[in-house]
Amino acid sequence: MGAIEVGDLTKEYGSVLGVDSLSFTVEDGEIFGFLGPNGAGKTTTIRALLGLISPTSGTATVLGADVRNEDSLIEAKQRIGYLPADLGFDEGVTGRRVLDYHASIKGDHRRDELLEVFTPPLERPIREYSTGNTRMLGLIQAFMHDPDLVIMDEPTAGLDPLKQEEFNEFIRAERERGTTVFFSSHVLSEVRRVCDRVGILRAGQLVGLEEIEALLDRGGKRVHVVPVDGDNPAITELDGAFDVTSVGEEVQFTYTGDYNALLAELARHDVRDVEISEPALEDVFMHYYGTDDANGEASTPEAADV
Repeated sequence: MGAIEVGDLTKEYGSVLGVDSLSFTVEDGEIFGFLGPNGAGKTTTIRALLGLISPTSGTATVLGADVRNEDSLIEAKQRIGYLPADLGFDEGVTGRRVLDYHASIKGDHRRDELLEVFTPPLERPIREYSTGNTRMLGLIQAFMHDPDLVIMDEPTAGLDPLKQEEFNEFIRAERERGTTVFFSSHVLSEVRRVCDRVGILRAGQLVGLEEIEALLDRGGKRVHVVPVDGDNPAITELDGAFDVTSVGEEVQFTYTGDYNALLAELARHDVRDVEISEPALEDVFMHYYGTDDANGEASTPEAADV
């Protein structure tokens, strides 16, 4: 049995489906990214996994505990770390008081180690915290009792680029320790740096489940070229070039073909500037699923968080 097993999990909000017949497994010791635009159903899934909401039908197990069995889930939660998107700390207390409170419930023998990586100002009240400091405090409380499984909702929201990279290094080290990590994100570049596999959610349905490199191969790269000679057609007519747009001399397109062929073609031109970057998440959805509905948003009562 995997760390997380989900079978036909469905959550309805009246006539609206928050998530629809989700089935997937998160293996022990893997980093699993739950990818999708805002409103796709990611937070609904996480809340169901933690027993915070009850599924309408279907089920899931977390560390072997059925999410519909409160007593079993309470015991499993001692081995789970959780970082919600909305941390909800009492703004009148200090960061140290927050950690002391969580330590009294679940322990904190990794607190000092984590404070060397994440550095919130513990003696200041939460109301004075930046978004990044609040997020770092949340990360410490999620990991400080050395859980077997950590579930996180948009874990890097508000972190500056340096702290984001430190987070990535930390998560990779946790995988080496055997920790299972499940986290939601709508940022493709974030999940590609750390995840082993991704589940892709669109409008409450799981529309992809695969290795991260397979997703990136299908999504391709976004190419922006400014040639001096204005000779765009030879570049944009390469196999694998699509979504071509031109403004003056500049040309942009998504490329899923052989990168050596692209570089060889670029070398034949007098290029003033070139930029090759990850595609936007919306582009991945459009080109991966062949749909015009790139947003994949579900109109649920918690659409801002889902």
